[in-house]
Amino acid sequence: MSVLLMRLAGPLQSWGSAARFVRRTTENAPTKSGVLGLLAAAQGRRRDADLSDLAALEFGVRIDQPGTRLRDFQTAHHSDTLKAMPLSERFYLADAVFVAGVSGEAALVQRLYEALLEPVFLPYLGRRSCPPSEPITIGEPLDMGLEQALREATWEASERYRQRHTASLRRRGGTAPDAVPLDLLLDSPPEVRPDVTLRDLPVSFDPRHRRYGLRGIRTLQVSVPDGPGSPPPPPHEPTALLTPVTPRTD
Repeated sequence: MSVLLMRLAGPLQSWGSAARFVRRTTENAPTKSGVLGLLAAAQGRRRDADLSDLAALEFGVRIDQPGTRLRDFQTAHHSDTLKAMPLSERFYLADAVFVAGVSGEAALVQRLYEALLEPVFLPYLGRRSCPPSEPITIGEPLDMGLEQALREATWEASERYRQRHTASLRRRGGTAPDAVPLDLLLDSPPEVRPDVTLRDLPVSFDPRHRRYGLRGIRTLQVSVPDGPGSPPPPPHEPTALLTPVTPRTD
């Protein structure tokens, strides 16, 4: 099995699993449906495409920087009648950073990695209004288990957050910690009773009939060395790879 790790960082993220109508909530960490949707978009899959190969991937996410919850109100008008639509309440995670991973057959994982390097559709963090602020790929696919990969991945939190967080741990413990505890969420095997259940296993993204199944999640805590993070990524423009549209002259 092969593992692909992804850095999910941006000014705003929103990962809904039970959002309905005018109240759009977010979970505290990326959902499997949201991350698989990002990967499907990078590959150029249409919304009515088969998702069975992606849904079969093992999924996990580590909360490197939980961010803060933000609430926003939005208005809209019908495109044809211009009639005002109901006021909607939307929730986001501001200034959050996650390390997410998928594990599966090596050839599929390699194709997903290559798609993230040159995405067909613009990747976003749960909603189209939430572009990533850093490259999503952390490195090439790894030949190891998903849990091990997420345990060993470098702490991706911002330098400011790392200093503030370790200072808080130092005040509580009296000495500077060698490692920091981070929450880890992993797919629960069928034979293990899950700690949490979410309806975020995608069956179809078809807007005419979106369907999601239940997914069991096990939660645990891992210790990550409090050392230098990954080197600062190069300047990131998420739309740079999109083909510019040539204006019509006729």
